[in-house]
Amino acid sequence: MPPMVPQTGIGSSASDVLGMRLWPWRHRFDITLALSVFAMVWLAMLVGVATPVPGDNIEQLTWVRSLEWGYYKHPPVATWLLWLPSRLFGLSAWTSYATGAAVVMASMAMFWHLLLQARGRAYATVALLTVLCITYYNGRLQIYNHNVALMPFVVASAWLCLKAFKQRRLGWWAGLGLVLGLGALAKYQIAVTGLSLIAFWLQQRAWRDPLHRLGLALAVLLASLVFVPHVLWLQEHDFGPIHYAIDSSLGARLSLGERSFDSLHWVLDQLFKRALPGWVMLALVIAKLLRDRRRGRYGADGAKASPGDATSTLIWCWGVLPLLFMPLVSMMFGSDLQSHWGTPFLLFAVPALMEFFPQHLWKQVDTAHMRKTFLVIQCLLLAVTCVSELRRVDASRDEVTSVDSLSVAARAALGGPIRVVIGPAKEAGALSLQLAEHPLVLMAGSYENSPWIQRSLVAQCGAVELIPSSIARDGEPMQGQFAGLSWRIVKPVLGDARGSLSVVHQ
Repeated sequence: MPPMVPQTGIGSSASDVLGMRLWPWRHRFDITLALSVFAMVWLAMLVGVATPVPGDNIEQLTWVRSLEWGYYKHPPVATWLLWLPSRLFGLSAWTSYATGAAVVMASMAMFWHLLLQARGRAYATVALLTVLCITYYNGRLQIYNHNVALMPFVVASAWLCLKAFKQRRLGWWAGLGLVLGLGALAKYQIAVTGLSLIAFWLQQRAWRDPLHRLGLALAVLLASLVFVPHVLWLQEHDFGPIHYAIDSSLGARLSLGERSFDSLHWVLDQLFKRALPGWVMLALVIAKLLRDRRRGRYGADGAKASPGDATSTLIWCWGVLPLLFMPLVSMMFGSDLQSHWGTPFLLFAVPALMEFFPQHLWKQVDTAHMRKTFLVIQCLLLAVTCVSELRRVDASRDEVTSVDSLSVAARAALGGPIRVVIGPAKEAGALSLQLAEHPLVLMAGSYENSPWIQRSLVAQCGAVELIPSSIARDGEPMQGQFAGLSWRIVKPVLGDARGSLSVVHQ
């Protein structure tokens, strides 16, 4: 019989046993309330200083008019998550802000729960407060995109992997497969998490255990089954998102030196720009611990986590491997790394660093001092973000007047409400949000990329069309975020609306 996989470091004591008894209702309420207050404060500030609606939010609010197995740029889960909130609370920028914040905070709650079960409450709280200082998770909280939608699946995959190895049940492997499949429907970058899983599986010598061999096969099978409908959609739509990913991120034209520089820049941007406030938070907590120890408040340090500690290995696989793998791929294949790609992965870098310190050290944290430090850093971040966002306000003051003028003139010309806006995806989507009717968006005039619009609608109801001012002969110029564009009317026409649009411009 094959040897059992060593379980050292996972639940080796009663306090580490994975189970809901470690998370009583009072703790659930406390963490939910704290994260809710955090999200409300940051959203109130970000929206209160008149921050323009982010382009990614506009994109999701445009796509959510129709539930599909894919969209011309991305897989569908981010849009699916927005569907119910948009039906309950309306199609507005605030709905997208709240949805994005809810997804991030749910990820943080799972992250805290995972570390609570693995390392105890003090460790989990230090890690959570440190992560909340990373600028991805505060100053960008109003942004809702596929990187945000991927976060809960990355965190859940780590939690389920720990469950599968601790409790040795195929049910946890099945859950892991479903999570990875849904993660692939959120963003293809879930493949990076798949690599973390494989690395952990190999390090644990799981191939020796028939249950873990079967479990991994089951997870791969279920993930593939969940992903199959999207693959079929890709085949029907000429693999549009794949082409978009290649066209938007491929940097093979760069020399090896340029790729190396860009990859190094990305890593430094993640660790010493995005995560810098978090490192300051963690450094201050550690400095207080060491100062108290020198004063004799605490005893000698305990042992560090063992190199064979599976919990440490899992944290390092999720926290270090993604931040090394993506730059390596960039150097090898020339992909152009985007700064926001670190959003789903950077939070695990915090416990990865914490693993280098003795585990009992975190149990001696001065909770009151830690909370005060956190509040000071958050106040500073709020102030800096507020000042930087206020600089954008003056640039968009003419925008309201421009849209108001358009709406009055367009309704008069169309003889009724505005049903469709035609134009570049971002600008047409932004205009739709600002119009009272929230008209449908025909992105760049493409019905294939805008499945929520029937071809007959424009012929029957007309539309407002946004075109570059440089080629507009009969349009009205716009201002603010629409600068460089003009608008004109596409009148309703008679005839066969099933074919290409025949339009009459006013």
